[in-house]
Order: sequence, then structure tokens, then C-alpha cells
Amino acid sequence: MGESVKDRLAAVKKSIEECAKACKRDKEVKLICVSKTKPSEMIMEAYESGERDFGENYVQELCAKAEELPKDIIWHMIGPLQKNKVRKVVKYAEYIHAVDSVELAAFIDKEAERIGKVQKIMLELNMAGEESKHGFKPEEVIDAVKEIAPLKNIKLTGLMCIPPLAVSADDNRVYFRQIKSLEKKINDMGICDSELTELSMGMSEDYKCAIEEGASYIRIGTAIFGARDYSKK
Repeated sequence: MGESVKDRLAAVKKSIEECAKACKRDKEVKLICVSKTKPSEMIMEAYESGERDFGENYVQELCAKAEELPKDIIWHMIGPLQKNKVRKVVKYAEYIHAVDSVELAAFIDKEAERIGKVQKIMLELNMAGEESKHGFKPEEVIDAVKEIAPLKNIKLTGLMCIPPLAVSADDNRVYFRQIKSLEKKINDMGICDSELTELSMGMSEDYKCAIEEGASYIRIGTAIFGARDYSKK
């Protein structure tokens, strides 16, 4: 791939389009450019190439970039969110992906109500039960949806997962299939006012498998922006 953001982005998008077309899903897969730790100049290079969906992991960074960059950017909060930072994120984020507790959802609902907004969220699932990761266990998510669905200032749009670090991208296929199955189960039960339509899964290393198994949002950072220097976040 080329060295510039523009070249890397073009290569990634071509790969996504080819994979999605092969799965007959070419109208269903959306790219989130994960811009955490990256400067605004790099984001603008992707923006000027036509991208509008950007993902951030850190609250302070998301807020600062949202203030500085074009207002038609759709911001996705994809990292863990503490309850004491909900107010800042709800102001800027179109989607909050990593909602990992009913309590956090209630905090988001309260803040969204305060500013007259319906906040789009996804529930994070810890598919492999990893102690180092946040998220609902698969067996917990149905009950969580039943509690969260009635909240008036939240729109539950789907599910999100970050699978274990794998030797092979194909190793994560089982988790992608499981989360797709859970989405179907929730929709078949009719718990929510509207069906869940979003599956946020797949990153630079495994997005092709995620697309094949039903991802609607894939989150790609390194393949677009290059390796990260976390000392500069």
C-alpha cells in the first residue's frame, strides 16, 4: 500500500468493496476510520477523500477534534466510557459503541434527555469472557436489552465486539458468527421498538472475516493511518 493516508485509504476501500461484493453485501458495509492518537491533518486527508465516519477511543481527544474539524463528521466513540465523562461524549458523538452496562446506558439516556437528543448506542459484548476487556457476556445481553430498550432518549442500534487477539484472522470467525446469531435472536424476540441493524466488528487484521459474517460497521485505523505512537495520544 502507498505511504499517504489517501493511498492507504483507497487500498482499504477497494479491499472492502471486493470482499463485500463477493458476499453480496456491497451496499451494507460501512467504514469507520479509527483516528485515535492521529493528528487532525491526517483526518482531513481522509475527509478530503470523502470519508465522514471517524472513531475515537479517548473522550478528551474526541471532543477536541470535534470542536476543530468539519461539523459534518460523524463521530463514533468506540473506546470504554466512564460515567463521569458521558456528558462530554453525548454532546459530540453520533454513536457510542462500547456501552458495557445497563447503568452506563441509563447515564447516557439521562444526559441525552437533558440536551434534547436521542443518542444512538451499541452494546459491547465480551464474546470470549476476557477479564481484560469490558462488555456483556453473551448470556447477559438479552436481559440487558430488555432493561435498556425502554429508555426514551436512547436508540439501541446494534451490537459491538472486539474479539481476542488471534494468530489468524479466521480464528475470530466464531465470535463474529455468535454475535450475528445474538442479533437475530434479539430481533426475533421483538424486544426493541425497531430491529437492531448494526454490527460493529472487524478491524485492520480481521475485517474481511467480519464482513463475511455480517458486520455493518468495520473499524479500521492502522491500515489507513499507519502504526500508532501511544505516547502522543
